[in-house]
Amino acid sequence: MITTRTIDIDATARGRATSLHVPSAGHGPPALLLHGYPLDHRMWQDTLHGPLAQLRTLLCPDQRGHGRSPGSGDAVHTMELLAEDAAAVIRACSDEPVDVVGLSMGGYVALALWALHPELVRSLVLTNTRAGADGEAAKAGREASIATVLEHGRAAIAQAMLPKLLAPGADPLLAARVRTMVEDVPVESIVADLRGLKTRPDRTTMLGTIAVPTLVVVGDQDPITPPSEAQLLANGIAGAQLCVVPGAAHLTPMEQPAAFAAALGAFWR
Repeated sequence: MITTRTIDIDATARGRATSLHVPSAGHGPPALLLHGYPLDHRMWQDTLHGPLAQLRTLLCPDQRGHGRSPGSGDAVHTMELLAEDAAAVIRACSDEPVDVVGLSMGGYVALALWALHPELVRSLVLTNTRAGADGEAAKAGREASIATVLEHGRAAIAQAMLPKLLAPGADPLLAARVRTMVEDVPVESIVADLRGLKTRPDRTTMLGTIAVPTLVVVGDQDPITPPSEAQLLANGIAGAQLCVVPGAAHLTPMEQPAAFAAALGAFWR
């Protein structure tokens, strides 16, 4: 059964006060699941209802301005701001470090969380993400996406992103689920996310400091963070495991939920 709670976030030097909607399911030690851009907790729907809920209490917050979490009016969602939000969720829900799972932007947030609050992290699962910062071409792409959403709206962002998020031949119902999430995110949140993604720091040199068990997961057809990027990520973290999931692009937990659950289940055991 899925339960929900609301966690208040105080204003800090990094961002304004807000509150986070946090659905959870399962039992056992807590695990924090951080969604990607421009999605919300619904990307973890299959995970919440799957076998991992027998191993962990799965906490799936909507990041500020996404899903049922209200926007804060911050012009930029830096990865550090979102990491402080994640830290607040952990402190509210656990007296111990937790397992942290982050997909894409959620992976950037997970790395920022390690940089800021390593004492809160028991293990890391970094899925469909990378450690490097945006290059000049990627930064230009972020600006183009901002212009697109401001001029043409959220549907245009969804239309442009779907072929990159899902593998060719994806189930139309799955594509509709993803499209619905993207089109539900307010324009101001999309813009703040893109600005935060564009300005995030390169954390490649930080990987060597990660001293907790780490699993890197990637879809074999991911065009955004391909397996070569995942290999670099795993190579930078001592003892990290790498899992390449067949038949998935950028949204591995949604496209191949059984394989994703099996990989995490084996890692957590």
